[in-house]
Amino acid sequence: MRFSQVDVFSRVPFRGNPLAVVHDADGLSETEMAAIARWTNLSETAFLLTPTTEAADYRVRIFTPGAELPFAGHPTLGPCAAWHSAGGRPRVPGRTVQECGIGLVTVRDEGAGDWSFAAPELLRSGPLEESEVARLATGLGLSRDDVVDHAWVDNGPGSCALLLRDAEAVLAVRPDMRALDGDRVGVVGPYPTHGDLASQGPRVEVEVRFFPVSAEMLEDPVTGSFHAGLAVWLTGNGTLPPRYTARQGTVLGREGHVEIAAGCDDAPGTGIWVTGHVAHLVEGEIHAG
Repeated sequence: MRFSQVDVFSRVPFRGNPLAVVHDADGLSETEMAAIARWTNLSETAFLLTPTTEAADYRVRIFTPGAELPFAGHPTLGPCAAWHSAGGRPRVPGRTVQECGIGLVTVRDEGAGDWSFAAPELLRSGPLEESEVARLATGLGLSRDDVVDHAWVDNGPGSCALLLRDAEAVLAVRPDMRALDGDRVGVVGPYPTHGDLASQGPRVEVEVRFFPVSAEMLEDPVTGSFHAGLAVWLTGNGTLPPRYTARQGTVLGREGHVEIAAGCDDAPGTGIWVTGHVAHLVEGEIHAG
């Protein structure tokens, strides 16, 4: 089967979030998919399959080394770019419909290696329980006073978010893996109004970090699904403007950039496009038996 490895959400090679993509994977069993995902040992491996509905152009199943996810961000943009690179052609030029565990997700070709997905509706929203906020803050090495706001931003993976006072507080977080075991929590903090002057790209309004906290990974380099959930929450309540750029992966030596555009009539569901760059770094074949 054709095999691709792409780098998502960065224009700098090897500084984004890597994703393995196995093409034409209909012949693989779930057990085989899980074994391949454990072997690649990346945060996610995506398997391209024949869709089960005529409304979709392809279907994707997304596996971490330890579990299957119904939806994730870089395993949405990455497989779409890889599918196109392998000769895939959507029913509607410029727009591709992906079938995954949460249903149908629209992906748009922005040109020059940039792709956008329409942020799905939240499956769970609203504030966390106060006891949960205090527990998560402690697990992240924060005091309760460091948390400005909080919410569920779950669009499939089960994520929640803490808004901190600024980007500096986000970069200073030092999580305790044992205290957070099983949690999927992210933190976000704004830069000053002049933006992140250290960035070489567009002005960055917020710094983001995400901790899936599993045996395989404590911190994720760039988390598209979390950014989608954050955008629904923080543009919806006016904390962030309709258009902004977020940075993630700084502490890990990555240069992830995610662009958000809210209030878009052409984005199905939430009206939000989540945009990132996809670079094709590895192409070949995988022999699965």
